[in-house]
Amino acid sequence: MNAILAGKYAALQERLRRLGSCVVAFSGGVDSALLLRVAVETLCRDKVLAITGRSPSVPSADLDSAAALAAEIGAPHEFIATAEFDDPAYVANPANRCYFCKTELYTRLSRLATERGFNAVLSGTNADDLGDFRPGLQAAAEHNVYAPLAGAGIGKTELRALAAELGLSVHDKPASPCLSSRIPYGEEVTPEKLRRIDAAETFLRGLGFRECRVRHHDQLARIEVWPADLARFADADLRSRIDARLRELGFQYVALDLRGFRSGSLNEVLVGRRLGPQP
Repeated sequence: MNAILAGKYAALQERLRRLGSCVVAFSGGVDSALLLRVAVETLCRDKVLAITGRSPSVPSADLDSAAALAAEIGAPHEFIATAEFDDPAYVANPANRCYFCKTELYTRLSRLATERGFNAVLSGTNADDLGDFRPGLQAAAEHNVYAPLAGAGIGKTELRALAAELGLSVHDKPASPCLSSRIPYGEEVTPEKLRRIDAAETFLRGLGFRECRVRHHDQLARIEVWPADLARFADADLRSRIDARLRELGFQYVALDLRGFRSGSLNEVLVGRRLGPQP
């Protein structure tokens, strides 16, 4: 570990020591996994609890792997059901949809932390997230959710390097944002749409597309894969299999985005917009 990374690691540990005990909002991605690993190491197992929200907006593969990853880390872990679909503001899918989802999650985690005697609720927000369009950061600020990774100045590249140093199996796991992020702003989010998206992306990953998105444009599925994978679609048999499966799932049209995979591509319509305080 180089000196700069070691210094940030030490800063992260110090921030955790000052908290004493914590509930970690645990998605199973590399950010929250690293935070959980360092929290268990720094505070000891009985001072840490990992909580994963269970809802239709979470990819099924992430739910399946979260418990196994928590066990790998050696952390106590629980699922809680979240009810963001009971909030009409979330279902309407405005540009700040994530604010309503995170408000639901952090409300439940804050209550749980108080009831069980934990001193803080933590998120896996990293330093790079602070410059992005992330309405969920406003919800975190309103519920006093701490972001020790960001506070220690640890960005995405550094946290992956640190996760690898610590032997985390997910150090190179692709990002896996909520399924609602595949639906254009202003179009209603429904569990049925999310199940369709989840099944389509699961199918594509089964064909070897490690990182992909299926954007849900009403009857049209817009597929994003890494630019290096675009050439695979020259195979007529592969195209036919993908078209048949996605039409089976309920899409009438299946299209390939020639620009390739872009994280948060639906945010491209929000150029220049930011929402609320970004702690």
